[in-house]
Amino acid sequence: MWADLGEGVPDGVCLDADAAIWYGDVPHKRAVRVREGGEVLQTIELDRGCFACALGGADGRPLFLVATDWRGAAGMGAATRTGQVLTVRAPAARAGWP
Repeated sequence: MWADLGEGVPDGVCLDADAAIWYGDVPHKRAVRVREGGEVLQTIELDRGCFACALGGADGRPLFLVATDWRGAAGMGAATRTGQVLTVRAPAARAGWP
């Protein structure tokens, strides 16, 4: 096991240059950065579920977060669209190219 995430529910992950992992956590409406062993380094709270994280940009430090309100599988066809791509500056650049 690389990391025990406790109550974390990982979805869509990416690796940074410090060998830490960012993961989206849909039910807890957040993105979390953890190191091997499970130490939480940073948490970004959102107002909707985070499905994916990716580090990109010219210097590899913008963290892109794909988020939307999750209404369960039955709500996937709802007329209201709430998806967003959010960005924050990450403390470490991406590890290689996505």
